[in-house]
Amino acid sequence: MRTMHRWWAAVFVAGCCSACWGQEAPPRDGAIYVCVDDHGQVITRDRYIAECRHKEQRVLNRDGSLRRVLPPTLTAEERAQLDAAERAAREAQAAQQDTIKYDRLLKTRYPNEAAHKRAREAALVASRAAIESAETRLRELAVERKRLADEADFYRGRLVPARLKQQIDGNEGQAEAQRNSIKNVQDEQERINKRFDVELERLRRLWKGAQAGSLGPPPQ
Repeated sequence: MRTMHRWWAAVFVAGCCSACWGQEAPPRDGAIYVCVDDHGQVITRDRYIAECRHKEQRVLNRDGSLRRVLPPTLTAEERAQLDAAERAAREAQAAQQDTIKYDRLLKTRYPNEAAHKRAREAALVASRAAIESAETRLRELAVERKRLADEADFYRGRLVPARLKQQIDGNEGQAEAQRNSIKNVQDEQERINKRFDVELERLRRLWKGAQAGSLGPPPQ
């Protein structure tokens, strides 16, 4: 309360001294700048108060009425922090809009669980065909491997010809490549099924009435 009394007294004195100001350099913008410093003292000037740049300043008309309020001037670090916060807010808003679009598109694409199941099956067709092809090739290699083994048996106790050894090694290399191919395709199938599982869980909530954009960010 005492501080407020001092502040209004300062404003009153400033208004009363307008005649004195007429004998000095005129105010820069015809306004009175008032702030309370860190010690609780009221500072009144006819220009921006530099030592109060970190505090709010009230700008008064010559009759003591409020013209505007100047917010504290930010330091370079504070401005950087504010810019970062504003940028993060814009990015969050954009991400939310993307999530809303994703949910709406997902629900449009899959109006029911049957549609989603058909899409899953279609996504797995190519991988299933690839595994079937690799397994067929493995069976062929197994037949070939047996023939090579029977031929190598003829040389038991003797040196196996280089040609036959190269054929056996080549057969084993091809079989290993097919087994690796099957493992890679199975890993891809697992990723496909996991994606559809995550989608289905989200879709079930959307089908039950959850608002688009309310279920968190879309799966990666």
